[in-house]
Amino acid sequence: MARRGRMTTKRILVTGASGLVGRPLVAALVRAGFAVRAVTRRPIPFPGTVDAQIIPDLRTSIDWTPLLQDVDAVIHTAGLAHGPVTDDKFSEFDRVNWIATEELAQAAKKADIGQLIYISSVRAQIGASASYIVREADDQRPTNYYGRSKLAAETAIRAAGVPFTIFRPVVIYGPQPKGNMRTLIRLAKSRLPLPIASFTSRRSLLGIDNLISAIIFAVNNPATIGEVYLLADPTPMTLGEILSVLRRKLGRPLAMIAVPKIVIHVLLAAIGRSDLWARFAGDLVVDTAKFQALGWRPVSDATSGVAAMLQTEDGEYARVRGIL
Repeated sequence: MARRGRMTTKRILVTGASGLVGRPLVAALVRAGFAVRAVTRRPIPFPGTVDAQIIPDLRTSIDWTPLLQDVDAVIHTAGLAHGPVTDDKFSEFDRVNWIATEELAQAAKKADIGQLIYISSVRAQIGASASYIVREADDQRPTNYYGRSKLAAETAIRAAGVPFTIFRPVVIYGPQPKGNMRTLIRLAKSRLPLPIASFTSRRSLLGIDNLISAIIFAVNNPATIGEVYLLADPTPMTLGEILSVLRRKLGRPLAMIAVPKIVIHVLLAAIGRSDLWARFAGDLVVDTAKFQALGWRPVSDATSGVAAMLQTEDGEYARVRGIL
């Protein structure tokens, strides 16, 4: 452990430190007084006290031994959310999400790491929607390669014997989002009325600030070791509510119109985006009571968090004609 006078400072290794989760997590850990070793594939600016280390792509085997030296805990955020699916025995999801995590867990056990916090996914437990409120005790039924690779990684961590905490977050959002959340921002920017009045399904979301607070809570709380937790903001939102927040921040009215769902379903299928239908048309609400029972509380609500998706890196809000 690193030492500051008589105080013992916990040293934490963060993988995926340049990503949507990793970069703000590193900054938050530094502010909280931890020593941080940030592991990335490419050099980026970190706070001056951060020990930044460059590694190859996780599609290749990594020698974790030197990186784990003098480390007390590991937060594994690196992973693959989108990629090609092949007919090989192992897909890219398997290699990056499962095998690379297994290798890290085994190395962490050998190095006697005190805690490995793994950022898994709700998709390790369920498909894109659920007709019931999802809880940790429910059966694990992933429905795609991504979810199955995440569940396999969880199993590998348990088998390695390293002390672990596993989080299964729902879709994560924050400033400058990617994927489906960025698609919603593009819809919010549109001047056209949106055909979403018929979409009343509720979706749990997770703001980056709430995820980071949960991770730091787990680092400081030994009771989380050996457990799996679902994570989400306190209140699920409908598609209309999300777009309403974004359009208000952009200074535009929501302007919804009602279009039969079947029409939208057919149109999305015609353009090869049936995945959007699965994510926006059905409910997916998770129960976070297990984690909150330990005393953790979200630091921000979904409304303010969704609005923050329009922030730029310097904290300013992008204008309608701006950089989004």
